[in-house]
Amino acid sequence: MLIRLSHALALSAALAITTAVDAQQPPGTPATQKEAPVNGGKSVKPASKVSETGVKLVVEPRAMDLLRAVSEKLAAAKTLSFTATVSYEYPSKLGPPIVYTMRYDVTMQRPDKLRVVIPGDGPASEFYYDGKSMTAYAPAENLAAVVDAPPTIDDALKAAYRNAAIYYPFTDLLVADPYAALSGGAILAFYIGPSAEVGGTKTDMVAWANNDVFLQAWIGTEDKLPRRIRAVFQADPLRLRHDMQLSDWRLDPSLPADAFVSLKAQAAGRMPFASPAPPPRGVKPIVNGMATHPPKAKSGQQPE
Repeated sequence: MLIRLSHALALSAALAITTAVDAQQPPGTPATQKEAPVNGGKSVKPASKVSETGVKLVVEPRAMDLLRAVSEKLAAAKTLSFTATVSYEYPSKLGPPIVYTMRYDVTMQRPDKLRVVIPGDGPASEFYYDGKSMTAYAPAENLAAVVDAPPTIDDALKAAYRNAAIYYPFTDLLVADPYAALSGGAILAFYIGPSAEVGGTKTDMVAWANNDVFLQAWIGTEDKLPRRIRAVFQADPLRLRHDMQLSDWRLDPSLPADAFVSLKAQAAGRMPFASPAPPPRGVKPIVNGMATHPPKAKSGQQPE
């Protein structure tokens, strides 16, 4: 039971870790945000760097302004909810990668409440944060890990990653300053063009990169909400793709008082709120300010 719940908790971090590239493990590597927002959050002048292929790397103000518009829209919402459907490629012995999909139903209330429900693929899991405690719950096993939590969503997400390897691929959209998380370390950003084929609405396509990851984002032309984000990580020699569709956006909805607690989780059996196993070397989180050292497994916990 311990191992199965650990796997359920670990699934939430699956898109944020670097693993050995072989036939059994996915190699996604996250972007580590080490730098402050480009030019202090102001319009960015074109860069003069040149890529390994000889292409000039330019940071276009128009692209960065679109990212800023997204960030301001999300940061201004006191409450919000959305669904993230994430597909990631997993190497196979046959050569072509296999695609797995996870769905996250997300609800948050700034500055100190968050709920993430993960129906699958893989073991279902739920995460609750109410400003005082964090609960990670595995419904199939009816086991929950509960721990005291910091007073803000940003710090709670850092603590969840540091202590239990829990990470969500949309974390940059939840923090108090999304622009700092999204823009830090930019070496490339440019406007691609319009699209009417994503999210059932007109969007603007933007490309963005730092030294760790190349992203393509589809941003609603009118509402400035992110509809799709596609990533390829520099440290991944297979260049496997991570694709996140964002839908069912609701900004400032009225939420019930019990939206961020679970009676089933409160009544479930208990286990330590801890990392299921030591992650592979080189694991780094995307969000600026998160732990730079991988979490360690607690005594008595071993990978399966």
